[in-house]
Amino acid sequence: MDEIVREVLDAAARGDWARGRPLLHPYLHWREPGVALRGRVKVLARLAAGPVPAPPDEIELRDRQIYRWTST
Repeated sequence: MDEIVREVLDAAARGDWARGRPLLHPYLHWREPGVALRGRVKVLARLAAGPVPAPPDEIELRDRQIYRWTST
Protein backbone atom coordinates (compact mmCIF):
# COMPACT_ATOMS: atom_id res chain seq x y z
CA MET A 1 0.00 0.00 0.00
CA ASP A 2 1.25 3.47 -0.86
CA GLU A 3 2.54 5.49 2.09
CA ILE A 4 0.15 8.37 1.38
CA VAL A 5 -2.84 5.98 1.33
CA ARG A 6 -1.70 4.52 4.64
CA GLU A 7 -1.42 8.01 6.13
CA VAL A 8 -4.91 8.99 4.93
CA LEU A 9 -6.47 5.81 6.32
CA ASP A 10 -4.64 6.26 9.62
CA ALA A 11 -5.72 9.91 9.87
CA ALA A 12 -9.34 8.91 9.11
CA ALA A 13 -9.27 6.18 11.76
CA ARG A 14 -8.02 8.69 14.35
CA GLY A 15 -10.16 11.62 13.17
CA ASP A 16 -7.00 13.63 12.56
CA TRP A 17 -8.28 15.89 9.76
CA ALA A 18 -5.41 18.35 10.14
CA ARG A 19 -3.06 15.54 9.08
CA GLY A 20 -5.33 13.99 6.44
CA ARG A 21 -6.51 17.14 4.66
CA PRO A 22 -3.17 18.12 3.03
CA LEU A 23 -2.84 14.59 1.60
CA LEU A 24 -6.06 14.98 -0.43
CA HIS A 25 -6.10 17.03 -3.63
CA PRO A 26 -8.74 19.83 -3.64
CA TYR A 27 -10.33 18.36 -6.80
CA LEU A 28 -10.18 14.75 -5.63
CA HIS A 29 -12.25 12.13 -7.48
CA TRP A 30 -13.43 9.46 -5.01
CA ARG A 31 -15.18 6.22 -5.97
CA GLU A 32 -16.07 3.25 -3.84
CA PRO A 33 -19.05 0.88 -4.13
CA GLY A 34 -22.19 3.03 -3.97
CA VAL A 35 -20.24 6.28 -3.51
CA ALA A 36 -18.96 8.77 -6.08
CA LEU A 37 -17.70 12.10 -4.75
CA ARG A 38 -15.73 14.99 -6.13
CA GLY A 39 -13.78 17.42 -3.98
CA ARG A 40 -11.76 17.25 -0.80
CA VAL A 41 -14.48 18.78 1.42
CA LYS A 42 -17.02 16.14 0.42
CA VAL A 43 -14.51 13.32 0.87
CA LEU A 44 -13.51 14.59 4.31
CA ALA A 45 -17.20 14.63 5.30
CA ARG A 46 -17.55 11.05 4.07
CA LEU A 47 -14.47 9.96 6.02
CA ALA A 48 -15.73 11.72 9.16
CA ALA A 49 -19.07 9.90 8.87
CA GLY A 50 -17.22 6.54 8.73
CA PRO A 51 -16.52 3.77 8.44
CA VAL A 52 -12.89 4.01 7.36
CA PRO A 53 -12.73 2.67 3.81
CA ALA A 54 -10.67 -0.27 2.63
CA PRO A 55 -7.49 0.57 0.72
CA PRO A 56 -8.22 1.52 -2.88
CA ASP A 57 -7.70 -0.70 -5.89
CA GLU A 58 -6.22 2.27 -7.77
CA ILE A 59 -4.97 5.71 -6.87
CA GLU A 60 -3.59 8.62 -8.83
CA LEU A 61 -1.29 11.10 -7.14
CA ARG A 62 -0.65 14.72 -8.07
CA ASP A 63 1.90 16.75 -6.16
CA ARG A 64 2.04 14.07 -3.43
CA GLN A 65 -1.73 14.32 -2.90
CA ILE A 66 -4.36 11.73 -3.74
CA TYR A 67 -6.17 12.97 -6.85
CA ARG A 68 -8.13 9.83 -7.73
CA TRP A 69 -9.22 7.02 -5.36
CA THR A 70 -11.00 4.03 -6.86
CA SER A 71 -12.28 1.02 -4.92
CA THR A 72 -14.43 -1.69 -6.43
